[in-house]
Amino acid sequence: MLEKTVAELSAGLAAGEFSSEELTRFYLDRVERLNPELNAYVTVTAERALADARAADARLAAGEAGPLTGIPLAHKDIFCTQGIRTACGSKMLDNFIAPYESTVSQRLMDAGMVLLGKTNMDEFAMGSSNETSYYGPVRNPWDVERVPGGSSGGSAAAVAARIAPVATGTDTGGSIRQPASFCGVTGIKPTYGRVSRWGMIAFASSLDQAGIFSRTAEDAALLLAAMSGFDPKDSTSVDQAVPDYRAELDGPLEGLRIGIVREHLESEGLDGEVAGAVRAAIAEFEKLGATTREISLPNNHLSVPAYYVVAPAECSSNLSRFDGVRFGYRCEDPKDLEDLYKRSRGEGFGAEVKRRILVGTYALSAGYYDAYYKKAQQIRALIREDFRAAFQEVDVIMGPTAPSSAFRIGEKTDDPVSMYLSDIYTIAVNLAGLPGLSIPCGHSAGLPVGLQVVGDYFAEGRLLNVAHRFQQATDWHKAAPGAIA
Repeated sequence: MLEKTVAELSAGLAAGEFSSEELTRFYLDRVERLNPELNAYVTVTAERALADARAADARLAAGEAGPLTGIPLAHKDIFCTQGIRTACGSKMLDNFIAPYESTVSQRLMDAGMVLLGKTNMDEFAMGSSNETSYYGPVRNPWDVERVPGGSSGGSAAAVAARIAPVATGTDTGGSIRQPASFCGVTGIKPTYGRVSRWGMIAFASSLDQAGIFSRTAEDAALLLAAMSGFDPKDSTSVDQAVPDYRAELDGPLEGLRIGIVREHLESEGLDGEVAGAVRAAIAEFEKLGATTREISLPNNHLSVPAYYVVAPAECSSNLSRFDGVRFGYRCEDPKDLEDLYKRSRGEGFGAEVKRRILVGTYALSAGYYDAYYKKAQQIRALIREDFRAAFQEVDVIMGPTAPSSAFRIGEKTDDPVSMYLSDIYTIAVNLAGLPGLSIPCGHSAGLPVGLQVVGDYFAEGRLLNVAHRFQQATDWHKAAPGAIA
């Protein structure tokens, strides 16, 4: 069962080759054995998982099962799950038991999926390496001395290590695509508004979007169809029909117009082996009938500074609710209300979260709003227009997901700017609200390299089709870390 994809596991369950309970116990045993070193899970819900699996087996026996019934999964610990701790990687929420289900977790539960547990993450999704978590860093299963990427590093590591067949994540500036690249798995961030954000603890409300980690594009298509759709509880949810993503996977690529961003493959910080792997992947698409043309995104170089004004400003606002009064961490023996606020927030938040709150509060303060936040939003509009113009000429845009393969734990913790630049190719996609995915396309120094594919609004089906056809022609997605058996 170790190397079976979700689609193959679904077929095996339907054929009665094994039960959901047997499948769930198989994964729980692997979690127990491998998670102590990887630290990918912060909560393992073994009893809940077995109960879910027995319920799924009953549905299978009654002929009432769907394609995801009985399939185990892990949720990033940013999705509220009723009756289960949802800590968001922070001491601030270490004691928070969610009283309700997020829309994402509810929809996948309704589809019959089995919850293995909650995965580790950068604190409040702020980080690019999964080193800011209150629960310690996640370790990359390809090399446990290296980071898995962030903020959804726990989910990426879990899928790469085969301790979950599939997992959810969130992407604010690359937090699905970059860890997917570092861990050698498929990761997709859909169009902003395609998947409900209700019950997903907010970092930056205009940027956050839920998505998926899987082994293959086919598996991602199955989950995305179940997760997507309008949600009246989410004011940012888009009321647009959800296509059958799986039915679109095998479409031909003849005539596909691929845009290659001049600024990306010529950037100074891009590792040579990463660039080589990306160029080889693009050449493979040309063999499949696609054509390529060089395009320019002239304002792309402004995406990182714009993002690090917009995202901290929104996080400053969103995290103001964590004050030690209503829920979450509260300091001991406060002298007065001011002391309660100061010490609860000072002790409950980690260094990176504090840094971003301070930057965001400054950017929103009187006298600085126009100079920083308003200017960043104007740049954001320019970036969106660059993409709009590009998609008049091409169908998808391809390039590296990250400038390097996974770096060593601790390598960039003292250099926040260097850490931020690891998302240099992904951030613009969030600022524009576009869909993007990362698929494995090669190795650099024995570590995975990801190819990023970006599409126009609500073109997730096209992206998954492009990724699926590449995975039919290559074996990079089948590569596994050597120490996971």
